[in-house]
Amino acid sequence: MSGEKLHQLRMQIMDLRGQIAALQKELPPETVENYIFDSENGPVALSSLFGDKKNLYVVHNMGTGCNYCMLWADGFNGVADHLKDRAAFVISSPDNVDAQQMYRADRGWQFPMVSVENNSFAKDMGFTTDGGFLPGVSVFEQRDNTIVRVASSMFGPGDDFCAVWHLLDLLPDGADGWQPAPAYP
Repeated sequence: MSGEKLHQLRMQIMDLRGQIAALQKELPPETVENYIFDSENGPVALSSLFGDKKNLYVVHNMGTGCNYCMLWADGFNGVADHLKDRAAFVISSPDNVDAQQMYRADRGWQFPMVSVENNSFAKDMGFTTDGGFLPGVSVFEQRDNTIVRVASSMFGPGDDFCAVWHLLDLLPDGADGWQPAPAYP
């Protein structure tokens, strides 16, 4: 009987995800400015991050001091090409460009990165607190000469943006206090 209950709950979660997606589409878009970021190629405007795409994912990463953010970025590395088939994809963090490029090379990340070290982008998008930066994602769309944010979501342990948590949930002891590390033996 518990197998059937488990199946029903998973189906409810899938239904709730559909409801969330539908509600997200009903929210009014939020016009944003054309922020300037630091990048490995020098200053870059938000509008140029779209490339030839109509939409842009910007992941709000807390930077090299957050093992959880490294975990999310490692996961995005595996799906970035799939996502980039539909929309542009970039990771933002408060780290300076040199630190970003070091971690990018060390971890084999294949996506572009920009630094929010010298702008108010993360704060304006709601991904900061008094204590620092918060992880999450914003989705932007170009409409004529305007950039609008059409969706956003916070990240946290157990969220839908990192498969590791759901796979750990399948273990008899679950995550059992596990936390990500920058590297493993």
